[in-house]
Amino acid sequence: MTSQNNTIPKAAEEGFKDAASYDAYRPSYPPEALEKFLSNLKIAGQPSAKIVEIASGTGKFTELVAQRPEGFVVKAIEPHHTMREKLVQKDLPGVEVIDGKADKMPVDDEWGDACIAAQAFHWFATPEALKEIHRVLRPGAVFGAIWNIEDYNKPQSWPSTTKWEQKLNDFVYSLDDGLPRFRHQKWKNVFEQQLPTTPLQALKDTFTDSLPKFSLPRGEDSVKWTVWLSEEELSLRLNTLSQIAVLKGDEREAWNKLFKEVLEGDDVEKNEKGQFAVHGITFFMWTDRL
Repeated sequence: MTSQNNTIPKAAEEGFKDAASYDAYRPSYPPEALEKFLSNLKIAGQPSAKIVEIASGTGKFTELVAQRPEGFVVKAIEPHHTMREKLVQKDLPGVEVIDGKADKMPVDDEWGDACIAAQAFHWFATPEALKEIHRVLRPGAVFGAIWNIEDYNKPQSWPSTTKWEQKLNDFVYSLDDGLPRFRHQKWKNVFEQQLPTTPLQALKDTFTDSLPKFSLPRGEDSVKWTVWLSEEELSLRLNTLSQIAVLKGDEREAWNKLFKEVLEGDDVEKNEKGQFAVHGITFFMWTDRL
């Protein structure tokens, strides 16, 4: 999971270093969302389709594609050593785990039938990475990005299911460190930047390497979900967010206080096991390689 200058930011490094917690407490992807996503990537039902997965992390998404009946062949690219080792330990069928970055993948030209970034594209949404994704895909293949977004980590323009989750969302937003995250929605800009701004630029681009590499408009879809978590599970899950993971001293105390207070809100839903209803969506987008 690389940043826009393709090194791992310190805050992200801190959030990702506990790969075991990341793997245990980050959400998986609903079957409905996975099926829709792979269908739009044109690889659902395609035996032995070849997938390049960028920033595969501990393999939350990789596990799902490895279990599919198609028998996908996957090159899982991950720069973070601890997360990569966690994925290697899973020994997933059809998956080759590789040390690499979004702008420099050890993958042959036009190898992939699809390229996927799960929970990660916002870190490396750059022209350099887009050029590299274009290189490793065959003509007509599809690049897709998918994210699980809990209400507490959503873009502020999106409505929240509950008041208590909105309070957490407000707090997370207050911890702005200037790093790109999904909720900022800046990852979309790299696609619009493909387009020439003037007819003269368009003419120039016909003789350069600056022609659009992916189709517009992007396809987008989402699937809503609810999970039930204990207080401890929710706390551990929130601490896999890098901006929460780095909190210390007074900031950590303020976070702990807020967390306790919001769980006592009048719109908090609990089940008979004392677990809390946590809401979110799986959001995904796709675009054809030109």
